[in-house]
Amino acid sequence: MAERPKLVLAMRPDILDLVLPAPLRARLDALADVHPAPVTDWDDAGAALAAADVLFTGWGSPVLDTAALERAPRLAAVIHAAGSVKGHVRPEVWQRGVAVSSAADANAAPVIEFTLATVWLAARRTLGAAAGYTGGQLPGHQERTGADGATVGVIGASRIGRGVIARLTASPAGFRVLLADPYVPAAEADRLGVELVGPDELFRRSDVVTVHAPDLPETHHLVDARRLALLRDGAAVVNTARGRLVDTEALTRECAAGRLDAYLDVTEPEPLPAGHPLHLLPNVLLTPHIAGCQGTEVRRLGAYAVDEVERWVRGEPLLGAVLADDLARIA
Repeated sequence: MAERPKLVLAMRPDILDLVLPAPLRARLDALADVHPAPVTDWDDAGAALAAADVLFTGWGSPVLDTAALERAPRLAAVIHAAGSVKGHVRPEVWQRGVAVSSAADANAAPVIEFTLATVWLAARRTLGAAAGYTGGQLPGHQERTGADGATVGVIGASRIGRGVIARLTASPAGFRVLLADPYVPAAEADRLGVELVGPDELFRRSDVVTVHAPDLPETHHLVDARRLALLRDGAAVVNTARGRLVDTEALTRECAAGRLDAYLDVTEPEPLPAGHPLHLLPNVLLTPHIAGCQGTEVRRLGAYAVDEVERWVRGEPLLGAVLADDLARIA
């Protein structure tokens, strides 16, 4: 470009140094004229938004809707240094011809690893063993506490779902992997090394169900009371996707009865209110939405997004490009 692009940072100030530590900030400054202060309200952006060619967004970014676009006549790209863009990018952004990119690929890796570790814990009935050990009991080797040969049902061949599948099918444990996803044809399932089944069959046959579908109206409470009842006694539900996919109260009843275990990084509502039964059950592990990039890992998102800015400046395709049609099926 003949003129250096103008770039506005739109994210919470408290995460800026995590997303853009000094070396990354120096790279970004070399690529564009960066407005010095991060923005969380377009009313505070003033002339910076009017001159912006690029918005570098993150957690806490204000919503980019028609009103905001009218104040940003030069805007050509939104580069998101986090996962989903659904919370702040509206369809009119694509209608205006603005390029949109997400660092979801960079965020996927820790979620995949977190999920894989959790599936191993679930397959080995770890919570029950831990509760027994607290009471002075040791599990016998004859008990079903091993992971080898366990059947894992994956709901959704999303970016993270596919990563989990790849790790499961390569595992020395010999996991049997079932997949329920209405958009995956049989030939693709064969390439993934999974057995394609309907969701009800997946629940009937699985020792562990791990959820990786997007949060859409049609997936709300996809894991409901009826499907939970299909799971065999001692099975486990793992959710590192979105809380709304699981009927929390139905799962609570099953766990309170001691029939199922649950490993939940996300819940509905989030956070769960103090005193909710899931906080107290020994067969439930609750973590506070930490599967994605945390702490020093957040710089991975910033690095990915800075790379995207560099590609955009050079006129190259964006690796994390998000298209308008993707909105209907992404998290």
